[in-house]
Amino acid sequence: MFYLVGLGLDLDCCNRGTEKLVSSADSVYIENYTVEFPYDLKDLEKKFGKALILADRNSVESLKVIEEADKKNVVLLVYGSPLTATTHITLLQEAKKRSIDYKIIFNASIFDAVAETGLQLYKFGKIVSMPGFEANSYIDVVKENESINAHTLILIDIGMSFSEALEKLKKDSKRKGLSLGKVVICSRLGTKNSKILWDEVKNLESADIKNPFCLIIPGKLHFVEEEFLGVFDFINV
Repeated sequence: MFYLVGLGLDLDCCNRGTEKLVSSADSVYIENYTVEFPYDLKDLEKKFGKALILADRNSVESLKVIEEADKKNVVLLVYGSPLTATTHITLLQEAKKRSIDYKIIFNASIFDAVAETGLQLYKFGKIVSMPGFEANSYIDVVKENESINAHTLILIDIGMSFSEALEKLKKDSKRKGLSLGKVVICSRLGTKNSKILWDEVKNLESADIKNPFCLIIPGKLHFVEEEFLGVFDFINV
């Protein structure tokens, strides 16, 4: 049987039922190519009392875990909630084709955690990813969202530092004719070291931001959103 398990945002996000499931599995893989974990994976191994097998994109997309689940109980651990990446949907499709039973364990993700900023979730538009290479088409989506007064959540490619992401945002926005106002920075949401900042990009350059983090380009703000965001103004922190 195949178990697709969401880890949530911090070490304490899994309940005892999930811990028991993971600790009793024959093989436990952990997907490590979509996020930089905010904690040491050795601590996660201690929590589950189980050795974790690192699964990069190639091993996941090769469907190795599904092939193994045909004969054993196999767990794939995913940071946040497990169905936020299309790769994981493909795994379930393949399990169905092979008549392999599967179970999904959902958990908290960045997609609901960003509500801590005070921005209303139903006012977000399309979500985009900022790639770690020379591509800027994600700015087109930001502009599309802005045209309907929607907020844009920008996920950051693994391996990019905060300073690199901020510099790329400035450069790509200039090339695409996007005028940047205040942006929201969210770092390690759901952990004891979480941080939210809101300010002009030039003022945020000196901020101490750890991975994982994301950016939000706000659309038209309701006065309640703007008032709440004021708590996170970087100049006043």
